[in-house]
Amino acid sequence: MAKNIQPSAHRDNAREDAVNAAQGNVSKKDVAAPALGVSGMLRWAWTQLTSMRTALMLLLLLAVAAVPGSIFPQRVQDAFAVQSWINDNPEIGPVLDFFQFFDVYSSVWFSAIYLLLFISLIGCIIPRARKHWQQMTTPPPRTPRRLQRLPEYGALELEDGGPTPEQALKDAAAVLKRRRYRVDLRETSVGAEKGYLKEIGNILFHVSLVGVLVFVAAGSMFSYRGQKVLIEDEGFVNALVAYDNFYPGTWFEEEDLDPFSIRLNGFQREFDRQMFGDEPNPNYGQALGFVADVTIQDGVDAEPEDTTLQVNHPLTLGGAQLYLVGNGYAPVVTVRDGEGEIAFSGPVITRPDDGVYTSMMVIKAPDAQPEQLGFVGLFLPSAHDTGDGLAVSVDPELYNPQLHLNAYAGDLGLDEGVPQNVYVLDTEELQVLNSREVEAGGIVLSPGETHELPDGMGTLTFEDVQDYIAIDIHYNPGETGVLIFALTATGGLIISLFLRRRRAWVTVETNDAGRTLVRYGLLSRGEDFRLREESIALREQFEKTWTVRPPQPDEETATDA
Repeated sequence: MAKNIQPSAHRDNAREDAVNAAQGNVSKKDVAAPALGVSGMLRWAWTQLTSMRTALMLLLLLAVAAVPGSIFPQRVQDAFAVQSWINDNPEIGPVLDFFQFFDVYSSVWFSAIYLLLFISLIGCIIPRARKHWQQMTTPPPRTPRRLQRLPEYGALELEDGGPTPEQALKDAAAVLKRRRYRVDLRETSVGAEKGYLKEIGNILFHVSLVGVLVFVAAGSMFSYRGQKVLIEDEGFVNALVAYDNFYPGTWFEEEDLDPFSIRLNGFQREFDRQMFGDEPNPNYGQALGFVADVTIQDGVDAEPEDTTLQVNHPLTLGGAQLYLVGNGYAPVVTVRDGEGEIAFSGPVITRPDDGVYTSMMVIKAPDAQPEQLGFVGLFLPSAHDTGDGLAVSVDPELYNPQLHLNAYAGDLGLDEGVPQNVYVLDTEELQVLNSREVEAGGIVLSPGETHELPDGMGTLTFEDVQDYIAIDIHYNPGETGVLIFALTATGGLIISLFLRRRRAWVTVETNDAGRTLVRYGLLSRGEDFRLREESIALREQFEKTWTVRPPQPDEETATDA
């Protein structure tokens, strides 16, 4: 009895399921989401990451992520500026520092975008390269049945006594080969295709982007950059302790510094001295050129060589580029303390503030006794008294060099171990010795003169004036690779933009009049505004190959049909 009831129950259940499905009343127990599993999720994530849309989004995101690096000071470039910015903005500064806005290009989030873009590009390139290789090794597509439907179509009827259909096919294949088509000769037609370089250019562009990313990363990790101020007759050896400022890459090691040296022998400045008769020259006194006479030695075993260093003409030593980025005057002074001992002696780097080299000057003598001494003021290459007790520099040359300084005594704050700007003297807690605002007045010295400080605190002597230059030293092992891949990326982009992927087919048959009829059609993948020109050029080649019978008015309709 159960055997007779069970089929009926099955039929009733099937009928009920069909009704529910038709009415959209599907029970929840019958709906189950497919379980992807770990491998499925990884495969889905890889597919999303390696899509071209994701690569473009990551490229845009990388450009946006680089914006804070140009807005906020970066610690790798100027740690002092970063600390000053944080101190001036105590509320938002620590927050931005926590999120690495002052170390953008080495931050976790910027590195993550960078690596994801790198992986995404590789994931895009490999499948496209494999697919393009298959297309290049596969014969052109089969011949369409109706060539008349193609964007460009033409037909030629050959004269009596012309080539046979088999020979006409071979001739057509030869013409297409001369026009750089890849040809597949078939039984009754010829299939041809060209423009594979377009996709190769596209792949080359993306490969070059990966190359640029690799060498930019390598340059960031193994590069270094530093600054050095060289005073006349002073030398520099490429050692870490010899730099004034040094900014290493992430994986830089001191052993990576190649041994080279440079010595400043002299410095020439050229200024505009041309006169226009009675008319004033508005550019008079402006700088025309700077030339540093230096002696270089590229390596321990190399011979010293005399050469010049000029603006925009760097020297290459040990793989590093040396750029002339600044120059100025360094007055040589001697400071004696109240006990008659030399507390400071040597050239002092000044900072030019205008075109006539009005220069800020700061002298710090922390070894002076009984009180530390400090001086701040101006160095004027060509001092001119304005008549009200002030002096200005009227020319950048050393026509009348003078020091105009204020003197201070007290704790300079150098013993606390806190870094200080060499061009800044904090005078808030110091005793004023010389100034225009006190009875002793300010210090005005010419070369060879000595000024005695009040209260027997010591003396200041202006000995001489020397030149100095500021050089930037850059070492980046990845810049050559970046240049090469940037050029190849440009070349690949040009190829992909200006080449077109085209297909052509030629069929040959014998018409009702017993003559050979040649039909041809062209198709372009994508927009091609020059496809018409290609069709005309192909027809001209055919007409030069065969003797073509002029179309007859009464046959045109039949031929087109």
